[in-house]
Amino acid sequence: MPLTPDMRRAIEQIRDYLFGGGYPDPVSNAEQLSFLFFFYLVEGIDAENEARAKVLKQPYESMFKGNWTLKNPLNATEKGQTAIPRDRFRWSVWAKGLSGESLVRFVRDEVFAFFDEVAGASAVNFMHGARLVIDEPTVLTQVVTLVDGLRLDRADADTKGDLFEHVLKQIKQAGELGQFRTPRHIIRAIVEIIDPRIGETIYDPAAGTAGFLVAAYNHIRLANSSPRGTQSVEIDGKTITRGLGDQLSAAQTTALQSKTFFGNDVDPKMVRLATMNLTLRGLPNVRILLRNVLTTTLDNDRKAELSLPQEGYHVVLANPPFSGRVDRDRIVDDVKVGTTTATELLFLKYMMDSLRPGGRCGVVVPEGVLFGSTGAHKELRRQLIENNRVEAVMSLPGGVFQPYSGVKTSVLFFRRGGTTENVLFLHADNDGYKLDANHDAAIEQDDLPGLIAAYRAREASLAAWETRDTKMEWTALWWFADAASLRANDFNLSAGRYRPMSQAQVEHQDPRELLDELAAIEAEIAEEVDALRLALSEVA
Repeated sequence: MPLTPDMRRAIEQIRDYLFGGGYPDPVSNAEQLSFLFFFYLVEGIDAENEARAKVLKQPYESMFKGNWTLKNPLNATEKGQTAIPRDRFRWSVWAKGLSGESLVRFVRDEVFAFFDEVAGASAVNFMHGARLVIDEPTVLTQVVTLVDGLRLDRADADTKGDLFEHVLKQIKQAGELGQFRTPRHIIRAIVEIIDPRIGETIYDPAAGTAGFLVAAYNHIRLANSSPRGTQSVEIDGKTITRGLGDQLSAAQTTALQSKTFFGNDVDPKMVRLATMNLTLRGLPNVRILLRNVLTTTLDNDRKAELSLPQEGYHVVLANPPFSGRVDRDRIVDDVKVGTTTATELLFLKYMMDSLRPGGRCGVVVPEGVLFGSTGAHKELRRQLIENNRVEAVMSLPGGVFQPYSGVKTSVLFFRRGGTTENVLFLHADNDGYKLDANHDAAIEQDDLPGLIAAYRAREASLAAWETRDTKMEWTALWWFADAASLRANDFNLSAGRYRPMSQAQVEHQDPRELLDELAAIEAEIAEEVDALRLALSEVA
């Protein structure tokens, strides 16, 4: 069942209720809705688990069996009562039977505590430390009624996931470390190029709301679906194809659900949102760790304890924070690159080392990473090119991350090991959406499909490039540079540096590209000034 306009309107109505009721923080609201979704869905999940155990003749005890010791005596139904049947924690009981102050008190003091206990037995306790924020009685009553009206129990995993993604779209500001929600069509393009496959391990070290992991899951299912197991759905004004994964074996399905996806995030709210996003997609056993990979390391014993791959990951997909800085003395030795504290450089170093030999990575980076002239920038690019195979760099349009950030970005695609011979540069002028302050209105102009096709046929593309008539103007939105050219340019990986131009293009470079380059240079200068200031303070 696809996400319907009525469902979208219901989410908008919930958002309006929350905003008008004095709850303007979209991140907090998305988190609160994730809890309510979970409270709603867990009753059906428990019933399914009970029925499955009965068919398989396996023991199973419902989470709603037994008694619960009350945290707040005011929630007792009788005078002097200290415990209530756990059956009262079914959504169908409390959500339909309580309202106003009684609803707030019961959810705040009992429901959150009950599900903290339940979630504690799962891969990640995303309820740990959670609390009810929507404590205005009228607002909570209205929101619970609207969530109930969504009838999530009738929706399939994709629809529930799409609904949750619609909630996440309301988050329209960057986090403190510069992290923000990556547009899903950009994620899908990156995943299509990387092409993760069944049997591979897939990792996002800055998972956010798990957008990359969900996209990789959908990609694998589509690749293992029969024609009857595929369908076209409308997402954000665009038609995409989805697969049910009906050609996956039982063992492959189990591996996909429990041994394929891994992630971390530094923000407890993001860990909760990611876990809920994956749970709604049918991936409740994926472990998203609350961890900062730039300041902590895991030895082999700890990896084994957490069931993490010892030899590294087959695939790394990420859009790590751009604008953050980490205290120099907190940075672990494994990720250090010179004296830099820039998160975008440290994350890139970490991801290079997180891949297993031959593993591949698709990572979004700010443009300055590609041509910055600090020692750390040059050394990292040298390692990337000399010790790995950089396969492609895709230049994204300026403004693609609006409304969060106007920073110019590109996507690096590389494999661990070997050395770089030729890099395919892909340039997108349009990504299928209007490049305005909101970047959410679909348009026909979309360069991404053609660029994905050029990457997939890169051997033929390279042959066409090498046999081109150099006297003729090159009009394709892709081109190549060889390793010798990269070394001669301080390992510069900026697409514009190697783009073949006619004289008219040289004389009339797009002013937006000039501004993007100036902004990146300004950020680089700021980092050099910070490094110099630190050096002077240490001398003093």
